[in-house]
Amino acid sequence: MTVALEISGLSKTYPNGVQALDDVSLTIRPGMFGLLGPNGAGKSTLMRTLATLQDADAGSARLGAVDVLRDKDTVRRSLGYLPQDFGVYPKVSAEELLDHLARLKGLDDKATRRDVVATLLKQTNLYDVRKKALGGFSGGMRQRFGIAQALLGDPKLIIVDEPTAGLDPEERVRFHNLLADIGENVIVILSTHIVSDVSDLCAEMAIINKGRVLLTGQPQSLTARLEGRVWQKAISRSDLDAVKTQLPVISTRLVSGRTLVNVVSDGAPAAGFVPVEATLEDVYFAAISGRLNAGAAAAAAEPA
Repeated sequence: MTVALEISGLSKTYPNGVQALDDVSLTIRPGMFGLLGPNGAGKSTLMRTLATLQDADAGSARLGAVDVLRDKDTVRRSLGYLPQDFGVYPKVSAEELLDHLARLKGLDDKATRRDVVATLLKQTNLYDVRKKALGGFSGGMRQRFGIAQALLGDPKLIIVDEPTAGLDPEERVRFHNLLADIGENVIVILSTHIVSDVSDLCAEMAIINKGRVLLTGQPQSLTARLEGRVWQKAISRSDLDAVKTQLPVISTRLVSGRTLVNVVSDGAPAAGFVPVEATLEDVYFAAISGRLNAGAAAAAAEPA
């Protein structure tokens, strides 16, 4: 039986007045789900709430029949969590710490626990360094160890928060492959500000900013909503402010001393602009900047 995570009307305001979540509603099914947004968008607040580490002010979340916000012990038995800042004991080996965490997860039988630990270390390509102190692990190795501990207990819901930030390209690819392998039969929520992580890995996604969900749907379907509507031109840096004032600019980047400007428009926005293929990055920037209208968002969210 397929178990979905149903989130409805979640809201959270911190004591300093910052509204981190504003009526967030999502349906997340088994597979890789990307939660994309800039730093401070509310992603980590949502992840911590789903991981039972903090309370919401309003709303509900259910994992199948389980009330995520109220039945926290049951949720924790079904949860694997890799937070953004995952600390380790630097003088303890990977095998020792994973064994300790397995005991905390309720794996009391020594032989069973030994087999589970070995299997997870092999799955995350850490078995050959299982005796090495975690303080000597690279950033990518620590993240893979983080996934190993998140997989303890055969979780139904796995949450990974900004897992590839700071990884070198080789470790990032290795980590992507690992996430893809584990995301076939369980719900894996990938919270990130890196657009390509979502584009590469996720069948479904949402864009969140300032605590609100702006868009949901399949990356390909969302990108299709901008097809034929993204225009680009190379301009001098000194002209950028004027162009931003006059046109619906969604992104800029510096290439070979010139500034490439991307604009969303149903037709050529001005002389010199040429149409370019839309990308998920264009969707992201258009949504964050408010250049993707509500009608397009609703249509994009419809299943193909």
